[in-house]
Amino acid sequence: MASMIEVWEIGKDGKLILVDSTLAANNRTEPEHLEGWLSANPTLIAKNIRLIGRQVVTKTGELDLLAIDSSGNVIVIELKRDKLPREALAQAIDYASDISSWDIAKLSEECSKFNRQTLEEYFGEQFPNVNIEDIVFNSLQRIILVGFRVEDSLQRMVEWLFDKYSVVINVVTLKYIRTTSGEELLARTAIFNEEVEKSKVGRKFVLAKSDDPGAYDVDTLRQKLLEYFEDKRKVPQAIRSVLLKLCLISNTVTRDMIKKELVQQGLSPDIQKSFTMVANISTQMGLEKNDFLRQVVVYSYPVYEWEKDNYQLVKEYKELVKEVLA
Repeated sequence: MASMIEVWEIGKDGKLILVDSTLAANNRTEPEHLEGWLSANPTLIAKNIRLIGRQVVTKTGELDLLAIDSSGNVIVIELKRDKLPREALAQAIDYASDISSWDIAKLSEECSKFNRQTLEEYFGEQFPNVNIEDIVFNSLQRIILVGFRVEDSLQRMVEWLFDKYSVVINVVTLKYIRTTSGEELLARTAIFNEEVEKSKVGRKFVLAKSDDPGAYDVDTLRQKLLEYFEDKRKVPQAIRSVLLKLCLISNTVTRDMIKKELVQQGLSPDIQKSFTMVANISTQMGLEKNDFLRQVVVYSYPVYEWEKDNYQLVKEYKELVKEVLA
């Protein structure tokens, strides 16, 4: 668990030359150069992460970098171009405590600013082998501190939080190297290897799911539907204006039909990018708490055991749905 890296260059005569270079001595700055390098190459910080924000505004200041991993966990990344002080830990925890309350709409807003894509679109593109319907975004926050040296007290605190309280936190130590020929290199090490860190990340919250319909009386069912559609976020409104609308005019509604209607209504830029919204609709339909949705709309799994398709309106609730949508 090294907190500082030393590097020697092998000279032409076979002698070792200690490379003792720093960012500052070579006119390299944290915001202009270090952040840029890491933004373009986030796997230098950790494998399996993708950046969704830079200089992100939180309640208590600007966070250097914001990332996400393939499990939907959000990563707070704080950079220092010299020694990481113990205060950096408190700062990062402060940022993480704020970001823990962010919903997918807020995260998507930051991702759109940085990547010009919504979070769902970017996540689906970067992690194509992950079933987005199984992802609960921001159910866990990770912290990664990045610097060139580490105070002993900071390392002790990080190890204590990680081991005793399962706080998913790591410290990455970098070494900036400028060789005698002018080449620039970056080396890295970390307090915890990625397998150890992964063991903590794996402990995550999973939303309860079900395919069972509700059994509410008509008045209660009407009230639950009206309350659900008061939520103005994209997915509830897509279920209202796309899925239910299609179910009223077609006996069976396929995923492809939903994709086309999403584009038609301007809820997705094109068919290729509409799959994330279709997946989010499917997720909402399968949440245990949304049994009232399954009471009026049924579906099947004709292709994959996780992929809902062939949505159908329960005939006895057709007039009720018309009333709710009016």
